[in-house]
Amino acid sequence: MQEQSSVFTEYPRPQLRRESFFNLNGKWLANESEIIVPFPPESPASEYNGKLCATYEYKKEFELPDDFVTALKNQNQKNRVILHFGAVDQKATVFVNDIFVGSHLGGYLPFSFDITDYLEKYSEKQKITLVAEDNLNHFFPYGKQKKNRGGMWYTPVSGIWQTVWMEIVPEIYISKIKILPDTKGFNLFVETTDTTKCKNAELPLAKSDATNKNDFYFRVLIKGKSGKTYTFDFSETDFRIDLIDSDLQTKDDFELWTCENPNLYDFSVSLFLSKEDLENQNTKDKIESYFGLREISILEIEGKKRICLNKKPVFLHGVLDQGYFVDGIYLPKSEEGFRKDIQNMKSLGINTLRKHIKIEPEIFYYECDKAGMLVMQDMVNNGSYNFIRDTAIPTVFSKKGLRYHLKDKEPKSKLKQFFLEHSKQTIQHLHNHPCVVYYTIFNEGWGQFNANYAYKVLKQIDSSRIYDTASGWFKNPKSDVESDHIYFKTPSLIDRAKKCKKPLIISECGGYTLAVKNHLWNPKAKYGYGSCNSSQELTQKIVEMYQKMIIPAVKDGICGCVYTQLSDVEDEINGFFTYDREICKVEKEKMLEISKVLFLTK
Repeated sequence: MQEQSSVFTEYPRPQLRRESFFNLNGKWLANESEIIVPFPPESPASEYNGKLCATYEYKKEFELPDDFVTALKNQNQKNRVILHFGAVDQKATVFVNDIFVGSHLGGYLPFSFDITDYLEKYSEKQKITLVAEDNLNHFFPYGKQKKNRGGMWYTPVSGIWQTVWMEIVPEIYISKIKILPDTKGFNLFVETTDTTKCKNAELPLAKSDATNKNDFYFRVLIKGKSGKTYTFDFSETDFRIDLIDSDLQTKDDFELWTCENPNLYDFSVSLFLSKEDLENQNTKDKIESYFGLREISILEIEGKKRICLNKKPVFLHGVLDQGYFVDGIYLPKSEEGFRKDIQNMKSLGINTLRKHIKIEPEIFYYECDKAGMLVMQDMVNNGSYNFIRDTAIPTVFSKKGLRYHLKDKEPKSKLKQFFLEHSKQTIQHLHNHPCVVYYTIFNEGWGQFNANYAYKVLKQIDSSRIYDTASGWFKNPKSDVESDHIYFKTPSLIDRAKKCKKPLIISECGGYTLAVKNHLWNPKAKYGYGSCNSSQELTQKIVEMYQKMIIPAVKDGICGCVYTQLSDVEDEINGFFTYDREICKVEKEKMLEISKVLFLTK
């Protein structure tokens, strides 16, 4: 068994960092059998030898770090301990020292609790108990998980599958920030939390009246490219910072974020409880973060609607990224696995990952930010799926422009309301990452309902991104793009592109298979959309698809293409890489030639 904190050791929330960080990954008990957290019990990396079931009782005994104990005993400042869970599938109930703390529903988003009042004597052992229930209830988002896995459905996961950690904060602290960038600077929104008024660490503290002497003040320090630090002081919780072509004359110190040059800049936000505290540098709380200056938009260029990054057309040369791994199923063996996937795709000329109906740990998006990898983020589906209705008929009749669930009304179903709320929280969770430029609401009708209403509601949450209401075939008037899936054929798309009044995205295509001996998860299953016998044949089929279907229509309005897929996944063997990521199945030089042509043709 691996020692505590030897797995997934990196800071799990890179856009709101504090010095205090206590990682609780490593050895736990699940139903009295040892398990390595954060890997789900179904995965080899978890080293779990107990019985797989629907309910797991996780237990962890630990001692608070010395700096936490010192801070809690500080008589001059009351401090609080916040317990964080990156994600737990599907229902989580948390106890500290056998006292109920709180619960959470849904398996893809982070949650936290203030546990200060439940801690025993600070220098003694503490105990966390988490009961995770997962019946794969389709009321909750579930993605590609299926009990009877096979084909395009994969091994389900349960329980804790992202980092568990703690931090220590003052009573009043910075709980959230929201960064809204453009090509000149950014708007920054700061939210604070008063833990003296509640035990839920997510309750915002309303800002006091401007005349009140207890108004909060913020100091923002930004480090430019040259190393120079710029200081901004504010007495409001939302403010504007201009950096390029401003009176500060900092144009040469800040450059835009692009795929080729993903410029990121570090900054900090300090909280002061009064003007006197600001003048005396009596800091109440401080967080560190980063930003990239960029904006995504749709503009008309030479008579066609184009997706633009920083007002310049960008072709979304993408690949479907499902985020499945041999070792950890929902996780690679370490954070390096995310970096490897991103760099592997960059080496093939790919500039976009479509994160397919799964939300990754935040470190994944951080690595995309640093690498200049654009992300098309899918919402995670719940509700029903029917092969005939949602896949077979649309595949055959996709040219008919099928329409499905166009209602503009708010749904009454609690299941549908949960999907919308989960989608809102997803957008809020990922808002600050410059790599995220595009959201897919529904995929191929899976769980689809009232699509026009969903677009309207989610677009209001964040209007700075592009929204694909229905990826695949069920078209909706309210969508920023036209989105098609094309398998088993390579039609000319020139006429289709010419007729589109919106940017045209081929959001799934290809999927040609190649079995690589000794690198098959299931040697008896070879699922995909057209077989090949060699790397050369696979590469040639991919090249021909782009040459026949995509490249000729770029000038007429195709703005992106997503090939299926980044790697093999269980029975599916249609990846650029094998499931273990050990073998690249395509010829890199020819893949790079495709990207060069696409980027010149845009």
